[in-house]
Amino acid sequence: MSVGEPIGVIGGSGFYSLLDEPEEHVVETPYGMPSGALTRGTLAGRPVAFLPRHGADHRFAPHVVPYRANLWALRSVGVRQVVSLSAVGSLTTALPTGTLVVPDQLADRTHGRAHTFFDAGTGVGHVSFADPYCPRGHAAATGSDEPAHDGGTLVVVNGPRFSSRAESLEFQSHGWSIIGMTAMPEAGLARELALCYTTLALVTDLDAGVEAGEGVTHGAVLEQFAANLPRLRALLVSMLERLPVEQGDCVCGDTSGLPDTHVLP
Repeated sequence: MSVGEPIGVIGGSGFYSLLDEPEEHVVETPYGMPSGALTRGTLAGRPVAFLPRHGADHRFAPHVVPYRANLWALRSVGVRQVVSLSAVGSLTTALPTGTLVVPDQLADRTHGRAHTFFDAGTGVGHVSFADPYCPRGHAAATGSDEPAHDGGTLVVVNGPRFSSRAESLEFQSHGWSIIGMTAMPEAGLARELALCYTTLALVTDLDAGVEAGEGVTHGAVLEQFAANLPRLRALLVSMLERLPVEQGDCVCGDTSGLPDTHVLP
């Protein structure tokens, strides 16, 4: 028997097989269709709504993922806590390939994406984003049985290309830890919908400026992700067992910065 509110999990299609009694649900939103059907089931005794970020057939590149539809769809089925699973590059040799990371900060270097629900006519909202990640989700992840690096800044680039060496060195100069392509606007949109949001990141490569060599290749990223997928799954399962059964009074759910015209699903 599952317990608590459904937990949203956004990740790759390889996680479908984890769910007990999975059922697909097609959800329409005011922002179009999400990346794919929601798969609802249970995992670690918790109800889960899983969404493939890039689509079941990986059709959506990072810069065209329908982020607004994805987050809206999850909230509309009762989700209040979201776990994002991501492959990332490392900006430091202290976080080698295969490291699991639970970041606590974000730096946004994306552009051209729909970053907010507050478009013309929907009112103006100013949500707090000083701490982008949910403190309860972070504690659940870092207190899990599967070892993971606690903290660090994830810089989000537009993609789909990887960084030049000069860009990589710039990111390192800021003291940022890991680099990815999907956490923004995902995290910001989650906050605008008063959702708790936590990232579980798997380091699949060292970024171009970290060490000499040919740089990052897509094939190497996929190979490393597949090799370390069982550990990422183990971290997710252990985290789910520790998450609160409901959002409660978490700071992420503060709606004081939302305009009256912003009706949550």
